[in-house]
Amino acid sequence: MSSADTFTGLRVLELTTTIAGPYSAMILASLGADVIKVERPGGGDDARGMPPHQASESAVFHAVNRNKRSLVLDLKDPVGREAFLRLAETADVVVQSYRPGAADKLGLGYADVHARNRRAVYCSVSAFGASGAAAGLPGYDPLIQAVTGMMSMTGEPGGAPVRIAPSLTDLTTGMWAAIAIIAALRRRDVTGTGEHVEATLVDSGFALLCHQIVGMYATGIIPGPLGSASPITAPYECFETSDGWVMIAAGNDGLFTRLCTALDVPRLAGDERFVDSAARVRNRVALHAAVQERVGVYATAACVQRLREAKIPVGPVHDLREAVEHPIAADRGTVVAAIGPHVLPMVRLPIDDAGTANVYPPRLGQHSGEILREAGFTEEEITHLLALTTT
Repeated sequence: MSSADTFTGLRVLELTTTIAGPYSAMILASLGADVIKVERPGGGDDARGMPPHQASESAVFHAVNRNKRSLVLDLKDPVGREAFLRLAETADVVVQSYRPGAADKLGLGYADVHARNRRAVYCSVSAFGASGAAAGLPGYDPLIQAVTGMMSMTGEPGGAPVRIAPSLTDLTTGMWAAIAIIAALRRRDVTGTGEHVEATLVDSGFALLCHQIVGMYATGIIPGPLGSASPITAPYECFETSDGWVMIAAGNDGLFTRLCTALDVPRLAGDERFVDSAARVRNRVALHAAVQERVGVYATAACVQRLREAKIPVGPVHDLREAVEHPIAADRGTVVAAIGPHVLPMVRLPIDDAGTANVYPPRLGQHSGEILREAGFTEEEITHLLALTTT
């Protein structure tokens, strides 16, 4: 049995847009669930319009919507809303990312779904959640990076706040949503009843900062930006070679001693300023200068080879193309080449087994008729529902 068979027979109705919600549903789809992406008439998921595009395919939408089917419904129309609730009667999971309270106003909230299907697990994905000081406020990944403090410690000392390039809180919120759903399904096995679970960007942001938060309380020091360095050990940062950059992660005393030997500066290992991790962190500036002096005489390839021979964690700082075209990415099956009429590749999920077959993201409304027929709608009902989405 492969991971793609884990949730065979599980049906998920997805009412989400952009990244976090779609990513959670895509995880379930990659585990074998039948994910029906319910989209609004016109443009559908906001991500469909987000650049960059190639041959009308949005890279953002493409990245988080494979293995799904698309159904267009006008949920503001009573007929479309009733059609969704009929579908929910046989669903195992409903996941939505409306602003808190909006789904309830539409008649698509947890209570509405639960009244039709007590076994359904209902997951709400939002920026700040439905309660508390920021309840219901709109938000996106970079805003969460700002308000959680993440931006304040990213970048170089003295520089402006810096956004982390990946949509980190979006993607991790998608992961937490999937975990919450899976846990609720397991509890349903015991109780026979579904429940309402939640995943928020702000919780995900704070969870990512767990050791920085605890460290601040331990020391009383508010962390600031350190560039590529770490506050917990050193040398654990980037150094410039004669033709590029390398990341050296000498994370403990033994590795530091081997690094000093490999760089022909064994005296550093006996220097009282660098006797242990805490001392090296306190004297990071002097340590960085000493290591940089030795690293700077090597070309990147030579430095990496020398330190790897000494079993030091080290690697070049790749640009993105170098990274995905490196043998490491090839060995891991990271990039799944496009096939057929598609032009954009896919990125393998870490839970995918080798050789897992993936279905490309659906065109808007591609499966509308198919899904409605499977659910027992008559041809007359289907014609009426589809007409509502084209007027």
